[in-house]
Amino acid sequence: MVVIKSLSEIERMRRAGRVVREVLETVRGLVKPGATTLDLERAAEAKLKELGAKPAFKGYHGFPCVLCTSVNSEVVHGIPSPKRVLKEGDIVSIDCGAAVDGYYGDSAITVPVGEKIDPKTARLVEVTQKSLHSAIAAVKPGATLGDVGAAVQRTVEAEGFSVVRDFVGHGIGVHMHEDPQVPNFGEPGRGMKLKAGMVLAIEPMVNAGGPDVQVLGDGWTAVTGDGSMSAHFEHTVAVTPTGASVLTE
Repeated sequence: MVVIKSLSEIERMRRAGRVVREVLETVRGLVKPGATTLDLERAAEAKLKELGAKPAFKGYHGFPCVLCTSVNSEVVHGIPSPKRVLKEGDIVSIDCGAAVDGYYGDSAITVPVGEKIDPKTARLVEVTQKSLHSAIAAVKPGATLGDVGAAVQRTVEAEGFSVVRDFVGHGIGVHMHEDPQVPNFGEPGRGMKLKAGMVLAIEPMVNAGGPDVQVLGDGWTAVTGDGSMSAHFEHTVAVTPTGASVLTE
């Protein structure tokens, strides 16, 4: 069941979204060669505590951390570790969720490590972020989930990259994951129609190679099936009478 949020609920979600954005900007500044993904985790946990927010991920179905940190061929749900040292030329996707006053926000960024990034990898990051912007531009009352997914798919496939199909975006509100599912692929005009008051976590996950993924033995970390690089961006987006309002900016 899709829950329509009131204006006051959306504003409470915007407060959660701002917390998530502050955490991500704090962590972004720590991404450099020699840092570990656990360094990023510790900074995020401290920032969430400072801001009085509840981490969304830690303890969720047993996940052990407040961040997901996915490096290079890791698509999503990477677990921060003191053994995962970032190197020049890596990319790291950082996903964070938080609750404030019982309402959730969720966002992700992909950050290059250092200055010497392979041009194709840099383009992958750029196109993935562009595909998120394309999806947000498609959000308005009367549009469909197919319109949103098609916007991502067109942007990504025009550059020769692949959209991950095994993981999708989701509704969000008083729960981290709510209906509906929000695929990053689809056909224009197909699927559920959007209504004002819906809030969606739109999150393109894009591979430089094929779309296939597999989950590692830790039960969480998803990696590309062919070992290619992967990037991930996400915003929490409210459907308003006039279009989209990004709650995690």
